Amino acid sequence: MTATLTPRPVRQVAAPAAGQRAWLNRLDLHGSPYFFIAPFFILFSLFGLFPLAYTAWVSLRSWDLTGDAGFVGLANYSRLMGDPDFWNAMVNTLGLFVLSTVPQLFFALIIAGLLNRPIRALMVFRLGVLAPIVTSVAAVAIVFGQLYGRDAGLVNGLLGLVDVGPIDWQASKGSSWFAVASMVNWRWTGYNALIYLAAIQAIPRELYEAAQLDGAGAIRQFRAITVPLIRPALIFTIVMSTIGGMQLFTEPLLFGQGDISGGSLRQFQTIAMYMFEQSFQNFDYGYGSAIAWMIFLLTVLAGIVNALIARRLKGGTR
Repeated sequence: MTATLTPRPVRQVAAPAAGQRAWLNRLDLHGSPYFFIAPFFILFSLFGLFPLAYTAWVSLRSWDLTGDAGFVGLANYSRLMGDPDFWNAMVNTLGLFVLSTVPQLFFALIIAGLLNRPIRALMVFRLGVLAPIVTSVAAVAIVFGQLYGRDAGLVNGLLGLVDVGPIDWQASKGSSWFAVASMVNWRWTGYNALIYLAAIQAIPRELYEAAQLDGAGAIRQFRAITVPLIRPALIFTIVMSTIGGMQLFTEPLLFGQGDISGGSLRQFQTIAMYMFEQSFQNFDYGYGSAIAWMIFLLTVLAGIVNALIARRLKGGTR
């Protein structure tokens, strides 16, 4: 007796309707970019936006080591406006910003122009400008601390060769600013030079050849061709240097050997150092949060000024 096997009916899968396919295509076209960039905004919201908003909330309260003492409104900000130590830190920050940004970007531009020329061992020099970036900040502070030592520092030794007496580099604003700015310049000049070098190498060589036929020398080519065509890179480095200058903390702290007050007379204490002192040494979290928000507002203001200048320069070259 044999059993007969009956084949199972094949289930027909209905194809998606034309409207559904169009909706999926539209979702893939317009929605996938947001899906790919969503991780950044999620992380930014957790570790950037939320701490910023929470700091603003704390700045409106009286909060110390014992806990939250209640809402005080803008009392921390009004106290900040009359705080001489805050304004001293503001002056120090702006002074260090000028001394560490203007020479840094100027020399970076010169170095980038030289590295773009055909010279021997070019790769060695290009790799050499990366050395300060990968060097530990602590090691940089130790070396520069020895260089600017009052009694046995190399800089004072060189000054002694031209009959200049030893300088206590931490004793005054001018000398301490110069020493800290030299640390920042040494560390970040090569980084900006590489950015400028990448922008310079993107310039068509035909422009330089045409300028040579017109009799333009190297300096004239650099001023008339190189600098105008790398303006986006210039603007980027100016903005990033502004942000870094407003938040300068590590170099002056290590220059003072861990002294958060920035010297006996606060001669090189920056706003970031003052914020840290008030928050984690005096445990005045409400006041420290107000200082942190002032740093944020100053950075935003500097960014707006840079954007307006960049727009005017861009409009002037059309």
